Amino acid sequence: MDERRIAARFAGFDQDGNGYIDREDFYVAAKALLAEFGVTARSGEGQSLFAGAEAFWQGMAGIADVDGDQRVTREEFVTGAVKRLRDNPDRFAEIARPFLRGALAVAGADADGVEPDTARRVLGVFGVEADVARAATDALVADGAGRISEDAAVRAFARYFTVPE
Repeated sequence: MDERRIAARFAGFDQDGNGYIDREDFYVAAKALLAEFGVTARSGEGQSLFAGAEAFWQGMAGIADVDGDQRVTREEFVTGAVKRLRDNPDRFAEIARPFLRGALAVAGADADGVEPDTARRVLGVFGVEADVARAATDALVADGAGRISEDAAVRAFARYFTVPE
């Protein structure tokens, strides 16, 4: 995986730009998503999103926080998360799933998934550039049904972080 791509992936997680990934970054992302969709933290969707954020953080820390300081540095991200997740993208998908499920619920997903425009709004909140978000969502629309399923979103998210371009 090239250095530029790793830097972009790291920045996507380091929501506050302080140079490391920690629990607060996952909460910042969750709060931004709630604000974007006008959902309260106390709602069922909000509670699920925060539970998913905590699970995602715990999974990321378990994979990458080598020194146990409750922060993932860029070096830990590169040597820990990126390498281990490349070796096992399914593991990454599973640690990300509860957060992504919560994010899609906040965005108004139903059993059939979410509209592409809505998915682009979610990606925008997470700092994904508009053209990248459009290409990603266009590729995910399942079988002409016009909606993106949770499984498709989770697989794409895992590929984004684990497959070299």
